Amino acid sequence: MSDSAVAVRKSRSRSRSPRSGKKSASSSSSSHRKTRQKEKKASTGTKKKAAAEAKTKVSPVKASGSAKKPEKKELDDQSLWVIYKKTKDLNLRNVLIERYLPLVRYISERVLQTLPKSIDLDDLVSAGLFGLMDAIEGFDLSRGIKFKTYCTTRIRGAILDELRAQDWVPRLVRLKSHKLEKAVQELERTLGREPTAWELSQKLGVEIDEINSVMVEAAPKTIFSLSEKWEDGDDDREMEKVDIIEDKKTPDPLHLLHQKDVLELITRHLIRKERLILVMYYYEGLTMREIGDILELTESRVCQIHSNIMQRLKVHLEKLQQRLVS
Repeated sequence: MSDSAVAVRKSRSRSRSPRSGKKSASSSSSSHRKTRQKEKKASTGTKKKAAAEAKTKVSPVKASGSAKKPEKKELDDQSLWVIYKKTKDLNLRNVLIERYLPLVRYISERVLQTLPKSIDLDDLVSAGLFGLMDAIEGFDLSRGIKFKTYCTTRIRGAILDELRAQDWVPRLVRLKSHKLEKAVQELERTLGREPTAWELSQKLGVEIDEINSVMVEAAPKTIFSLSEKWEDGDDDREMEKVDIIEDKKTPDPLHLLHQKDVLELITRHLIRKERLILVMYYYEGLTMREIGDILELTESRVCQIHSNIMQRLKVHLEKLQQRLVS
């Protein structure tokens, strides 16, 4: 081959060599991408496996947490009493109070049925609660009796003690009153009628004055609130008890009307000055001197007019009386 041909081939091979380099670079980059994709797939696979294993590990814990805890069995009365008497724990005492609190309310309602309406049920329950606490402290397990039987008497006694403390009637007077009521009931069954004071005095062996004094002292007294409604209801326009109480200090309207009619009938034939003298003297309570100062008359002149009016009114009333009789 000639030298020119060799030079041409070398130039061609040089011109082709960069292309082959580009191809080799592109092939190496593609292989690198494939390896990265494989690594990603492998990592995601390992992550999924780890998550699945974690779920399998956590699920028993959740199942055990969602399961209900076994409830503690409540102690029976005997065990509770034994533990309380040994430890004197206040929490156990409160548990006993809660168990027997309905009994306190039941006894209070039974006692309330025999009492006036002014007594509040909550006051009785409060007093009975103190009796229950005393019964819990004083209960003896060695006696072998039920606590319900023991505390019933203590609760009722505490309620009655509170009622006696609020009673303003002395205990001696109250005992005499009960004795008197018993005697009245016996005589009513025997006689078939209400006994007299003399019959009661003979029955009890006391004087009549003492029986009357006991009846007055032990008369039932009840306290009412004047702000209470006269009738039960939710209407705000209903009358209260204070609205219907008689006010004895104020004059009776009907009596005032009658006086006005009588005054007009009597003074119908009198002149104005004579009417004023009667009104100021008998209705306003002024003296003769004060009336004279108002009417610019002397005291003797006012007395003279007053006596003249009385004579004329006496004659006039006698005529009216004769008309009514005839």
